Amino acid sequence: MVLCTKSCHMKMDRYALESESCLTAFEFISEGKNGAIHKLIRFQEIEPGLYNLAFGDKNADGGIDDFAVSNNGDREKVLATVGSALYQFFNKHPDARVFAIGSTASRTRLYRMGITKFYKEIIFDFQLFGQIGEEWFEFEIGKEYDGFLVVRKFN
Repeated sequence: MVLCTKSCHMKMDRYALESESCLTAFEFISEGKNGAIHKLIRFQEIEPGLYNLAFGDKNADGGIDDFAVSNNGDREKVLATVGSALYQFFNKHPDARVFAIGSTASRTRLYRMGITKFYKEIIFDFQLFGQIGEEWFEFEIGKEYDGFLVVRKFN
């Protein structure tokens, strides 16, 4: 998961997103060394005001395969695109909280690496928390977390 401020979006290459009017489901096409791969991003409300960020390859039945390994050579562009979707989601749902966890430990680590890379941009617009076990802490670079929670700041 990578979050980008407006200034970050201008600097980062990302894919065009398609969405429905509620801005809770997004689709884009990853284009790379393994061809065109359809991707889905969904914000699923799991309790009032709390959304799970689901992301992965689009299945034949229209669902998300969050275990697929695309290796399409465009990881940063894909993560920037997910960040763009998150920003659009928060523009429509400013009071929401978004929870994200990788489908595997290595995916959760990938999310943490993406967050760390763009941390200075992220904290401008968002509060970020990391989960360790059942407890939540303010996100710190260099710590491993089991999951992440993002809340929009009102500057």
